[in-house]
Amino acid sequence: MPVDTPATTPQPPQTPPPAHLRRPHFSFVWLVPLVAAIMAAYLGYRTVLQEGPVLTVTFTSADDIAAGQTQVKYKAVALGTVESVALSSDNSEVVVQVRMNNVGARFLTSHARFWVVRPNFTPSNFSGLLTLVSGAYIAVDPGRPGGQFQDHFTGLEGPPGVRSDQPGQTYQLRTASIGSLAAGSPVFYRDIVVGEVLGYDIGNGLGPVTVNIFVRAPFDHLVRPQSHFWKSSGVTAQLQNGAFHIEFQSLQAIVSGGVTFDLPQEGAKSAPSPDNAVFPLYNTRDDATSAGYQNQIPVVAYFTSSVAGLTPGAPVDVLGIQVGVVKSVKLMLDPYAGKAKVRVFMNIQPERVQQVQQLPKNLSPDQVLQKMVNQGLRAQLGTVSYVTGQKEITLAWVAGATPVKLAKEGTALVIPSQSGGLDDAINSVASISSSLSKVDFDKLSNNLNKLLTTANGTLGNPQLEQALTQLNKTLRSANGTLQTVKQTYGDDSNFQRNLQELMNEANDALRSIKLLADYLNLHPQALLLGRGNQ
Repeated sequence: MPVDTPATTPQPPQTPPPAHLRRPHFSFVWLVPLVAAIMAAYLGYRTVLQEGPVLTVTFTSADDIAAGQTQVKYKAVALGTVESVALSSDNSEVVVQVRMNNVGARFLTSHARFWVVRPNFTPSNFSGLLTLVSGAYIAVDPGRPGGQFQDHFTGLEGPPGVRSDQPGQTYQLRTASIGSLAAGSPVFYRDIVVGEVLGYDIGNGLGPVTVNIFVRAPFDHLVRPQSHFWKSSGVTAQLQNGAFHIEFQSLQAIVSGGVTFDLPQEGAKSAPSPDNAVFPLYNTRDDATSAGYQNQIPVVAYFTSSVAGLTPGAPVDVLGIQVGVVKSVKLMLDPYAGKAKVRVFMNIQPERVQQVQQLPKNLSPDQVLQKMVNQGLRAQLGTVSYVTGQKEITLAWVAGATPVKLAKEGTALVIPSQSGGLDDAINSVASISSSLSKVDFDKLSNNLNKLLTTANGTLGNPQLEQALTQLNKTLRSANGTLQTVKQTYGDDSNFQRNLQELMNEANDALRSIKLLADYLNLHPQALLLGRGNQ
């Protein structure tokens, strides 16, 4: 059965809503890449501005140098960073390239010097201790102002002795040998460290060694033409006037050696010495002091006896006061006469005793010395120490010496010599020994035995005893006679008193003879040896 479908009521058409246009909102997310791009551009621009040239330095070793880590510094300010470390084409050196910043670029001049700062533990230097924590770095000294641009350098093996920011002056010292001196050894003035040894140069190896030193300001003004330099290396031990003398400058000088200088009073008014002035370097302070005396009288003496123990530098004294120093001791041979003698050259220094201006103006040193020789002045070999055998020259007056006219060898005066001291004692002992060697002790012993036997027989002879008994009887008889005389002449007469004294003395003599006889009977050897040891 059909179903009736209700009729659909038509709907009116719907009108779409009106469209509204909306502008998109700005997102802050886009600021992040924008800011990053700006910062990158700024940093890149700043890096370009601060970036300096590339520095190339060659070293013998790349110890403690690392690319990207090791820096170039001046007074703890970073000037650049190592970019690469490589070997040279011949493998003899290490080539280090450093990217310098714009500040470091100003250090690239021909006066600059570069070296690696590492921990340094040597007897003369303890430095670079901070690098144990922070690591090694390349240090630079800009040098004096000026110079041309340079970006290739040869690095130093160690820090330079003189920095451009340290005022002072360098000097040259000439010596035969350097002893224990080395680069970095201290320079002393009145026990104050005022500089250091920079190094040395032996030249061609045939001449003196040149030691370069640096003295800091203001102490460099104390270096003047009259200044004396000597080695204060290690410990000095010697005998002075028979006494043991030990001296050292400081603990550092013992380990690494050192140089000491002074300024005599007479040099205080002179001007300071210029840079690179040359001075002699003496082995000891005594040598430097001796060389400082302006008045030096050269003297020569000849000896024909042994001079063992006499060396250059030995003192020359008068009455125990040093007046000079021995300069050389040489053996002189006479091939024609077949003899030998020793030539001792010495310098007499009057300033050790009195000032030059106090010497008589009307007498020259030659005349003064001639007068002393006429009075018996002679050069003798003396002994400073019998333990070490050290000798000296003693100028002594010899009694009864014949006046001698002084001869000359060039500018040197020849003083007559005279054996003395230990030499005389040895010669006397040798003479006595020679005389004793000629004595026939066996024959002398036999004669002494015979003499003792004869003396013993004589003293023990009964006839001697009988004679002494008879003498005793005689004295008793004389005593009886005296009693008779006394009765005749009285007790108070002069004759009696004189006879009494005579008899008293006779009795004393008798007792002495009796004691002597008894003693000699027991000790007949007392006739030769005496009774001191009996």
